[in-house]
Amino acid sequence: MKLFSVLSLFIAATGLVSAQTKQPLRADDFAAERELAKRAVEAHGGQKLRAVRTTVMSGSVDVTASTFPQPIPATFIMIYAGDKYRVEINNPFQPLKQAFDGANTVTSIGNGFTLPPFNRVGFPVLQRIGETGFAVIPIPGNKGKKKGFRVTTPEGYLTDFYLDEKTNQLKSCESTFVSNGRTIKTSVEFDKMKVVDGVTVPEKYVQRFDLDQLTFYAAFNAKLVQINTEVASDVFTKVN
Repeated sequence: MKLFSVLSLFIAATGLVSAQTKQPLRADDFAAERELAKRAVEAHGGQKLRAVRTTVMSGSVDVTASTFPQPIPATFIMIYAGDKYRVEINNPFQPLKQAFDGANTVTSIGNGFTLPPFNRVGFPVLQRIGETGFAVIPIPGNKGKKKGFRVTTPEGYLTDFYLDEKTNQLKSCESTFVSNGRTIKTSVEFDKMKVVDGVTVPEKYVQRFDLDQLTFYAAFNAKLVQINTEVASDVFTKVN
């Protein structure tokens, strides 16, 4: 179950997915992609989304694998506050925690191993569109096949977002990246959104995680979502 423990934190980024591969940015004016990104931001709350100071999400997650179809039940909690975050996965085998205080990362994973920053992947990136260093570019090879765009972060992480044709809300997102010499593919299908204080956030979604010859699925169900609540600063500095 050690592999499950490591994967738990990988898939927890809720929602969301990302990549570490750095992509050279071109100087073109990607007007079409920027317009799609603008519509996506508006569909999820517009200025209210941009003004979010903190987000707290908690609920259940069931994990299955291609070699182990029996669901493994777990619970999760995710806390975001600007450049700070905390993620916890509580499963029957080994509870896992990782936090970032804006400068340092602490984790319950041993051997000094840490995972990509969760505030630089998936849904949390949507809020940062328009800020310096968060570039909107076309998805390579898409060429209008799907309604979507790619966002790269200042560190070179990237997320490909695909939108619902009618609502412009997130329909899915995906990425391929390299971790510890392994090529990892992951994708998320958003099943249900929830409006909290004028901000539309993921409530139910399924994430697929391809690792070498194994495929994992995680079905998330956020039972509690809070926006702009007060969060103590020490939750981002400790994992015990």
